Amino acid sequence: MSSILTNNGATTALATLKSINSSIEGTQYQISTGKKVHSAADNAASWAISKAMEADVAGFEKISESLSLGQSTVSVARMGAETVTELLTEVKGKIVAAQEENVDRDKIQADISSLREQIGSIVAAASFNGANLLQNTDQTAGSGTVNVLASLDRSTTGVSASDIAISKQDLGTQAQVVSNSGGTFAASGATATLNAGQSATVDMSSMTVAAGDAFDLQIFGTDTDNSSFTQADLRTTAATANTQAQMATSDLAYVARDGDTAADVAKALQSKWESYASDNSIDASTLSISASGSGLSISSTVTDGTDTIAVTVSTLSAAAGNTVGGGLENLADIDVTTAAGVDSALTEIEGLIQTSIDAAASFGSAQGRLETQSEFVDKLSGSLKSGIGALVDTDMEEASAKLKALQVQQQLAVQSLSMANSAPQQLLSLFR
Repeated sequence: MSSILTNNGATTALATLKSINSSIEGTQYQISTGKKVHSAADNAASWAISKAMEADVAGFEKISESLSLGQSTVSVARMGAETVTELLTEVKGKIVAAQEENVDRDKIQADISSLREQIGSIVAAASFNGANLLQNTDQTAGSGTVNVLASLDRSTTGVSASDIAISKQDLGTQAQVVSNSGGTFAASGATATLNAGQSATVDMSSMTVAAGDAFDLQIFGTDTDNSSFTQADLRTTAATANTQAQMATSDLAYVARDGDTAADVAKALQSKWESYASDNSIDASTLSISASGSGLSISSTVTDGTDTIAVTVSTLSAAAGNTVGGGLENLADIDVTTAAGVDSALTEIEGLIQTSIDAAASFGSAQGRLETQSEFVDKLSGSLKSGIGALVDTDMEEASAKLKALQVQQQLAVQSLSMANSAPQQLLSLFR
């Protein structure tokens, strides 16, 4: 049935044209903006995922900045440690030169003192943005480690940040101080005695170690007739039991720094003993002390059932007000003005050089780890950006082809509407 009041064909054609125009408008907007998903109304799932990923990308950009800052800080510390190693090598050369009898040892000592001051200056200056990884004498818990923000870890329970911990390596030359009063003193924190067995272990695993705690290695030999060893040479204390006052002046004491473990304390006490043994001409066959895990392995070839050597570790809590010393504090003990001093200095400098080498190696390893993490973060950010693009970016080839098709459909719809509008005019011929 035809009607002059209701043109169903024109209505249908008009609706089709409106739909096509709307599609053209949307496609043109996608092409002009480059995005197919602008809001949650376009595609709620894709929009939500993309926004979460965009937040992660923004976070990784900040992480990249943090890693760059960390790399610079560690790089400065590494170069400082390497320079200190070179200066200590120069000191060793001076010590070797002092071995000659016909040299001016006083002048060589003056050169060594000058190099020591230069090392102190380098350590003090090796900071970046206020962070100095070559100094670690602060007793505040956690001060011995610098955390560098390294990643964001997203899981089903949320997002958490992860850090790369960089341990400080102290190369300072300042002296430690053990207080002669206050705190909690234990004369025998761990002990072992060499006798006919001639080997034992001083177990320090049960000891708690905190920054500022002091530990003293006490040696007490018993050989009344001096038949196996000279008793006086193997007594660092006046009596079997150590006292806090004696500990305060001991050459074998060590004040722990933040981050130290029982194993670190054992290594430090071993180093103290090696210097002491060298200074006092104590042969390793008489008494050898070496770090072994969280304890000390001790041995002797001269002890027997009656001639014994007791090795004890005394402890003093940080509450006494102890002061942490620098990692190269023994550099101040090097004195080549005498023949005896030259001999002990050669042993001393080897340990100091190894300390600086270990510090430089530690920073080199940390720097490599930071660089690897930085490269990973950059690649991860790129992958996230690609993923976001796949979700919300316009496929320009597809959009272009779609626009061409819609334009053709638009032209056909206009023609269809024109034909539908002209159809009622044919009814006039029926009334002629």
